[in-house]
Amino acid sequence: MARSSVHRYKPDPVPKNVLQRILKMASHAPSWGNRQCWRFIVVDDPTNKAFISKETADPRLAQACEEAPCLIVLCALPSESLSDNGIDYYVFDAALAMENLVLAAATEGLGTCILGSYHEGKIKRLLGVPKAVRVVAITPLGYPAETPVPTSRKPLSEQTYRNGWGSSYR
Repeated sequence: MARSSVHRYKPDPVPKNVLQRILKMASHAPSWGNRQCWRFIVVDDPTNKAFISKETADPRLAQACEEAPCLIVLCALPSESLSDNGIDYYVFDAALAMENLVLAAATEGLGTCILGSYHEGKIKRLLGVPKAVRVVAITPLGYPAETPVPTSRKPLSEQTYRNGWGSSYR
């Protein structure tokens, strides 16, 4: 519950052993059939971070991408996951890995902010991501230069039902 999106970062680098712990925790996320379709690209080159920041839709998030000492680009191979009931589960599997990543980062005192609005094709070309692979999300990763204010949450009574849609859960 202490994790919140961070939009401002200190320039301090993330120690390699800390980054490896975070990525290891991310890689232990559950996935359909334990197929582990995700891949992580750590981007710490300032030129590449600047390029990626220009390909995001929100100016606050673009600044976060440039300020943070690194970005984690979450990719997924649809061929290493499954589809069922019209749902492509590579997105779900990758999201589980990203959730593990942001929670592990918070445990290490680091901030994150998941980006989902960017120009995928340009980022794939920059990073050499194969055509069959999808860029699912990006997060800046670094020590917060701000104390984020937790966002409000809907009450559970608006989000939880019992034994069927719309039935009150009390």
